[in-house]
Amino acid sequence: MYLRSLSLWNMSLVETSVKDRIGYITLNRPEKRNALSPEMVSELKLAFQKAESDDLVKVIVLRANGESFCAGADLAYLQNLQKFSYEENLADSQHLKELFLQIYTLRKVVIAQVQGFALAGGCGLATVCDFVYTVPDAKFGYTEVKIGFVPAIVMVFLLRKIGEAHAKELLLTGNLITADEARVMGLVNKVVFKELLEKEVESLATQLINTTSAQSLTLTKKMIAEVQQMNLEEALNFASQQNAHARNTEDCKKGIDAFLSKQPLKW
Repeated sequence: MYLRSLSLWNMSLVETSVKDRIGYITLNRPEKRNALSPEMVSELKLAFQKAESDDLVKVIVLRANGESFCAGADLAYLQNLQKFSYEENLADSQHLKELFLQIYTLRKVVIAQVQGFALAGGCGLATVCDFVYTVPDAKFGYTEVKIGFVPAIVMVFLLRKIGEAHAKELLLTGNLITADEARVMGLVNKVVFKELLEKEVESLATQLINTTSAQSLTLTKKMIAEVQQMNLEEALNFASQQNAHARNTEDCKKGIDAFLSKQPLKW
């Protein structure tokens, strides 16, 4: 077992650590229900950047301290929004957009471990992760329309993830849904009892670490992100190129050699 900090410098709103090739990024504002602030967004961007470049990390788990996963923007932040100019609001929106896009296109798999409420921007954080594991008592929702706001940035990702009909149901009503409803919609992958959540997430991460190629995961994530915006012929041409590229990777050569020689393979 190997346990250490991801970062050599301190971050006050986000905790980071590595254990058995799993990089843990933990929201640490439990007294504010882990509400997002510009400072927390900055720390999350830095934490994901370090985890992505760390050779000792293969899979990343995004989790939170306290009862809530993330309640979206905090009250002080919402009050400041009213004083912002258009240019300031645009820069702030770009800041959050960069975080969501960073997670969505990260070269490594990200698992969201959602132990409580995930609302608005907090639900957006879960949405852009590759897997979402949660507990029966968790609630999910995009409540922006109820305060005269627009769930603009997350909408781009949500439409890709769960389709137009379910996205409209969530985004236009602002209603909260249960963990089981979120699973049926495709927003959540698995619902487990609270006392089993950490173990189940660790089990998934360990499975990915031991049985899949890091290079293959990266290429597959890249393709999933990019082919959806292409027409059929463009997508197939891109797929052919990636297929050819994958065949020349060290991981593919290693995997085929092990398969042909019937040797056990541990990534």
